[in-house]
Amino acid sequence: MKSRDAVIRLKRFEVEEKRRKVADIETMIADFNNMAADLDRQIAIEQERAGISDVNHYAYPTFAKAAIQRRNNLAASTADLEARLASARAELDEANEDLKKSELLEERDAERLRLEQVAELETAHRAAS
Repeated sequence: MKSRDAVIRLKRFEVEEKRRKVADIETMIADFNNMAADLDRQIAIEQERAGISDVNHYAYPTFAKAAIQRRNNLAASTADLEARLASARAELDEANEDLKKSELLEERDAERLRLEQVAELETAHRAAS
């Protein structure tokens, strides 16, 4: 029983680690999306200030070009994180399933032990009568 308790504790720890990993990735995605939205606002302000919105125009603001590149890099990073998030969620689901199986086995063993103890008590009670 003690080894099964250790296994369950380990599986709970693994589930919590995977849950933290998912939360961390979700936070990073939200942060990247917020930064990209901020860059969009900065680009719009710079275009309005310069009066030029055509990226190919010779006088298009350099700051806006750089901000567009940073926004595109953030979008690519976000796409990569989305893939990692899907994988992390799948790992979390698998870890949860493993934990549930271990807990069910523990419950089954505990119930079997309880029934054996009840049977022993009944046998001892009959023998004493």
